[in-house]
Amino acid sequence: MPQLLDKTIEILGHRHLRGPNMWSYNPALEVLIDIGELEDYPSDLIPGFYDRLSKCLPSLHEHRCSYGEPGGFLKRVEEGTWPGHILEHLTIELQNLAGIPGGFGRARDGGRRGVYKVIVSATEEAVTLQAFTHARDLLLTLIKDNGDFIAQREQILESLRELSDDLCLGPSTACIVNAATAREIPHIRLSSGNLVQLGYGSKQRRIWTAETDHTSAIAETISRDKDLTKSLLASAGVPTPEGRTVTSPDDAWEAAQDIGLPVVVKPIDGNHGRGVFINLYTQQEIEAAYAVAIQEGSEVLVERHIIGDEHRLLVVGNKVVAAAKGETVWITGDGKHTVLELIETQINSDPRRGTTEECPLNPVRIDSAVELELARQKLTGSSIPAIDQKVLIQSNGNVAFDVTDLVHPDVASQVALAARVVGLEIAGVDLVAQDISQPLEAQNAAIVEVNAGPGLLMHLKPASGKPQPVGEEIANHLFPPGFDFRIPIIGVSGNKGRTVVAEMVAHFMRLTNLHVGLSTSQGLYFGSRSIKRNSASHWENARRTLQNRAIEAAVIESDNASLLLEGLAYDQCQIGIVLNVDPLQLFPEHHISDEDHLFNVVRTQVDVVLPTGVCVLNADDPIIVKMAELSKGEVLYFSKDPHSKIIAEHQAKNGRSITVSAGFITLQQGDSEKLIIPIPPSIKQANSSWAPDLSLAAAVGAAWGLDIPFNVIEAGVETFVSDTSIPPGV
Repeated sequence: MPQLLDKTIEILGHRHLRGPNMWSYNPALEVLIDIGELEDYPSDLIPGFYDRLSKCLPSLHEHRCSYGEPGGFLKRVEEGTWPGHILEHLTIELQNLAGIPGGFGRARDGGRRGVYKVIVSATEEAVTLQAFTHARDLLLTLIKDNGDFIAQREQILESLRELSDDLCLGPSTACIVNAATAREIPHIRLSSGNLVQLGYGSKQRRIWTAETDHTSAIAETISRDKDLTKSLLASAGVPTPEGRTVTSPDDAWEAAQDIGLPVVVKPIDGNHGRGVFINLYTQQEIEAAYAVAIQEGSEVLVERHIIGDEHRLLVVGNKVVAAAKGETVWITGDGKHTVLELIETQINSDPRRGTTEECPLNPVRIDSAVELELARQKLTGSSIPAIDQKVLIQSNGNVAFDVTDLVHPDVASQVALAARVVGLEIAGVDLVAQDISQPLEAQNAAIVEVNAGPGLLMHLKPASGKPQPVGEEIANHLFPPGFDFRIPIIGVSGNKGRTVVAEMVAHFMRLTNLHVGLSTSQGLYFGSRSIKRNSASHWENARRTLQNRAIEAAVIESDNASLLLEGLAYDQCQIGIVLNVDPLQLFPEHHISDEDHLFNVVRTQVDVVLPTGVCVLNADDPIIVKMAELSKGEVLYFSKDPHSKIIAEHQAKNGRSITVSAGFITLQQGDSEKLIIPIPPSIKQANSSWAPDLSLAAAVGAAWGLDIPFNVIEAGVETFVSDTSIPPGV
């Protein structure tokens, strides 16, 4: 269609919603686009578009869309839909094909003809924005039919994989985070690397790949010193190979003769198998191995060679949870190609091999270890093996073949003991054995290394065998089932009175001897100490509160602009307070132009209340009353009208409510009055343009929802003094 060749889709702007928001419980990218004249060309009016799209991304068949069944989205395309909707699905699918999780998406009207909001889940803003931009370019190619869309798709996926490798969590860390998320344990990424906080405040734990905040520096140092590790293991009766450190090639040969050939030569503090040479018999081999090993570590260790295969067992909390086995790597000669060429065609062509963290097997390169193995067979990389000649390339490594179900109980016991001796709660234990299903001593097997911060990919994505749920095991170790991993979080939102209410709630909680973090638009407090605010962002200051290990409870204020533009800084809360909604305070510049739009913004505070939590809602505000049905937790109303119909209906269902009248607030559940508290002068003088007595009612409602004793609530009411620096209206 020549008339489509000059059409385009313009990205007008975007924002990253970093927490629960009006669209989703999870972070999302909201992109504003202008499709221009393509508004006149729904997909059913573009010849061949459906076929090109289906051929380009056949996996789109799994997108159910509004029909709720496989093929639902493609059916919409066939019937006719617009570029905004298609971009939503393209962005999601391109990310998924590149290994980036996420399935949420929406496309909504942007306020004028041809303008749309497209929203997709986005943990990493830069990755999803790149995916969206690529999706836009691919969509235009498909619409105009003016390019090789298959090649373009492959280039896009490669670009996204590279960007994801740079910016997203690695697979080992991600599997732990995903397992925690499945249990609704929140997480905060603390660096651009793999340092992640699980949980908030005083309940938090930290991980860095498979290391935790309980991994001691002493244990990690011991694990890096192979000779010291062996000594400690031997003293505990754990079988280890005989050996010693050496200082020169001659000393290495002398040690080998003392120990008995064959031997293993390796760096004492190396890692990832670099500089490790096994099954060495001759002085020439041993001296050559020493020269390489000393380059990989500070000292060199010579030890007895153990017959058998290399194994890696993962210990989590004194229990073996996964095991993988290594296999030797061979090529078969054809009389035509060199060793190097055969390695590429017979070994490195395996799709399981690659340089990214997603690949369980590494590519084979002609390094010093391979050169030595080839030299034993009187070959080099340029040699051409005879037809059907078997050539050993690697005799160790490739530990990626699952054998978890074969591990003998005695082996598991010895391996768990080795981790305890070194002092690691999570450890990768390397052993050499002929048969992992038999006790170690019976086969002269031994444990050769104990590693801190072990990689998990071999267990998550083994080259063969079933994947092991190591992420779940580590998450359950950090947060045992039944453990209360949440600190109380109280969210306060509304147009007016937020800061005073947040201060009151924090005051009540401090009286229960909790170390409370308070984040408001006017200040940041840890306990009673004022902290310098380094950002005007509600989100950033709330995050500082949740990252503080000393904080046992957090009170966090959010205004409507923050809910709209940033999202909440926490995933869920124990108490959610909504004070008031001004239907005239809209955000037309962000296409929030009517009461329904505003309702969807404000309801976020209600959406995140835990099923065990309480929504504290203003019964005098009709917009807020409509939010009650959205609450997963209990609803507690407050009102200035003791004859409120909403309150009466709520009490008839044995609900809790607080009413303000004649200088008193009354706490009532069902037909029973629980407490009557006089409103002291200090409250009436609170610096707020919103009714101070209703502010007190909301704060007391939160305290009641937290089960703070009535005598403490009364004491809090009597002793509260507002911060007079708070500007009116907040």
